[in-house]
Amino acid sequence: MRLIRVCALAAIVLWSVPASLASAQEPYPTRPITMVAPFPPGGVADLTARPVAAAMEKALKNPVGVVNKTGAAGAVGMQFVATSKPDGYTLLLALSSISIIPEADKLFERPPAFTVDQFAPIALISADPTILVVPAGKPWKTAKDFIEDAKKRPGQISYSSSGVYGTLHMAMELLSHATGVKLRHVPYAGAGPALTAVLGGHVDALASGPVVVLPHIKSGALRALAGWGDKRVAALPEVPTFKELGYPDAEFYIWAGVFAPKGTPEPVLAKLRETLRAAVGDPDFKAAMDKLETPIVFKQGDEFAKFFETDARRLAAGVRKVGRIEAK
Repeated sequence: MRLIRVCALAAIVLWSVPASLASAQEPYPTRPITMVAPFPPGGVADLTARPVAAAMEKALKNPVGVVNKTGAAGAVGMQFVATSKPDGYTLLLALSSISIIPEADKLFERPPAFTVDQFAPIALISADPTILVVPAGKPWKTAKDFIEDAKKRPGQISYSSSGVYGTLHMAMELLSHATGVKLRHVPYAGAGPALTAVLGGHVDALASGPVVVLPHIKSGALRALAGWGDKRVAALPEVPTFKELGYPDAEFYIWAGVFAPKGTPEPVLAKLRETLRAAVGDPDFKAAMDKLETPIVFKQGDEFAKFFETDARRLAAGVRKVGRIEAK
């Protein structure tokens, strides 16, 4: 009888072990991993996610696929990952807009699509300042020309973006506030469509990460006027920064990082950190990033968490400065 009681007690103890702890003991990974890019193909998130996923797949010897879940300036894909099962099989390749969207939701007093504390930061992959480009056929040869014309014609010079409060929108809004000009915002469903709009002459300008527009600058289709960084983009040494031009508040970066849903078991996160460290060192990954002319800026663990927290505070302050902007 005593043996029966002991066995019953052991069964109860085993049954009460949390599912997350049990899953942490299982081998990882044993099935395909999905990396969500929350913007359409052709933008920074997509162009970064694909070589990252390929390098991870090689390191893990396990399939890692990229899925574009788009909409609401990235909020749809980010919310999907935030509410996914925290088991390491659904990851997010996020841009800095991950910190902007929750603050915009607060401004409009609406239920948040997600909050930043719903994610576990795994690794920063890259960080680039945005640059201002215009079609080569437009009359502005310099940023000074562009700003002076915008002051003369408030609301008449248009620009495309990846969506209201997306990274590309925020960069231009910060520029508008720094320079005192009023521009006309034309939002699209992602950076790819926004690029198509400026290439097609449907809008006058675009703020973009260098990776997306460099090929078109080199081909002569687009002209770069200035950058939002604290120093010039290495691939565009002749293009000044807005800081150099006397607008220190016009500073903005598009960074790309990998996140998992909060609650993902620590052994799984540790495996992912180890995998991403190997991935960014992979020769094929380096070659892909070199081709995009995007510098690898790798941070993980506490270093990335601190970077993320600091940037989130800075961007939240930027959103509050810009204020409520209604989608048209």
